[in-house]
Amino acid sequence: MTTPNPTSSSSSSDEPWPVRVVSQKIGAWIGKLGWIWVDGQVAQITRRPGTNTVFLTLRDPSADLSLTVTTNRDVVDLGAPGLNDGARIVVHAKPEFYAARGSLSLRADEIRQVGLGELLARLEQLKKLLAAEGLFDRARKRRLPFLPAKVGLITGRASAAERDVLTNARRRWPTVEFRVINVAVQGTSAVPQIIDALAVLDRDETVDVIVLARGGGSTEDLLPFSDEALCRAVFACRTPVVSAVGHETDVPLVDFVADVRASTPTDAAKRIVPDLADEFRLIGQAKQRLDRALKGMLDREQHRLDAIRSRPSIARPLSLVDNRATDVGQLRDRAARNLSHRLDRAGTELAHTLARLRTLSPAATLQRGYAIVQRADGSVVRAAGEVSPGDPVRLRLAEGELAATVDPGTSAPPKKRPAKRAAAVPQE
Repeated sequence: MTTPNPTSSSSSSDEPWPVRVVSQKIGAWIGKLGWIWVDGQVAQITRRPGTNTVFLTLRDPSADLSLTVTTNRDVVDLGAPGLNDGARIVVHAKPEFYAARGSLSLRADEIRQVGLGELLARLEQLKKLLAAEGLFDRARKRRLPFLPAKVGLITGRASAAERDVLTNARRRWPTVEFRVINVAVQGTSAVPQIIDALAVLDRDETVDVIVLARGGGSTEDLLPFSDEALCRAVFACRTPVVSAVGHETDVPLVDFVADVRASTPTDAAKRIVPDLADEFRLIGQAKQRLDRALKGMLDREQHRLDAIRSRPSIARPLSLVDNRATDVGQLRDRAARNLSHRLDRAGTELAHTLARLRTLSPAATLQRGYAIVQRADGSVVRAAGEVSPGDPVRLRLAEGELAATVDPGTSAPPKKRPAKRAAAVPQE
């Protein structure tokens, strides 16, 4: 096997390179980086007895990535006395590639421990960045379900926060179900574990709400919950997230991203499930209001029904007929009285008229002894000169008639006086 010259331009790109050549080229390229400042979190410190060399494992808080840092004991004691695991440091180091092992490490000549003020300043810058991107926008925050079918809980193993959430939630709603994932809540492995747990619970269709719970601690202890990667993971969750980290005065950045911020884990338990006793009390109050409303409605309708039934047309439906029957009876009696009165008066008038008629009737005259003389043709003889002796005449009396003949000896000349007509009236 021939060894190609990596610096020769005539070598073909399709020819394989030996491992040592690749390692040499990587080492040469890394060597060009020179001295740089590197920020990270101490995952492990190893001090070998009898030597001045100190080995540090420097971890990126936002990614599952770490590098080994080699330095002198005096550099550590001078720049970061009392350095321990979990501390945030900045090292001035030169990257080095060890071709024999194919590993990359840093050789540091200066170490500075990041102070609390600098940490807070960085968190403030990150807070402004996330706010500008809309991760804190209230419009995107989702409401928690009234009664979740299952609650996802991310917390430390056998921690007080886990106990507070479970105990208080089950005290409020005994049948609530939990899916608990225990993770590291501080240190270099906290952020990756919490992000993985979030992804697992967010994919679980039975989980309706996720709770991030941790007890109180120093600002350095709560740094994982202000990590940018964790904040973005919470923002990307489809399931509502409740942040219950630290005490009420602790405000990590995840509190601003979460849909609901709980001041403590106990407060989170109160927010995720309703209180069964309160719900029974509210149901009782609602039932009482409903009973009062229904009773009031029934009373009003009963009053209306009673008012309708008290109307004469409903209470005594025959009274109208009776009243009309009474009116008809009165009108009939009045009509009968008027008719009887009129008949009596007409009878009286008729009797008077009949009496007058009888008084003026020729029959009445005949009753007094007078008679009517009529010729044979029926004409009335009003004067003696109107007949001749021997003429047959007829005498009409009050009762019956007589036939007679005019006697000549009784004839007399006619007298000049007004003729008096006597009307023949049939005798009753």
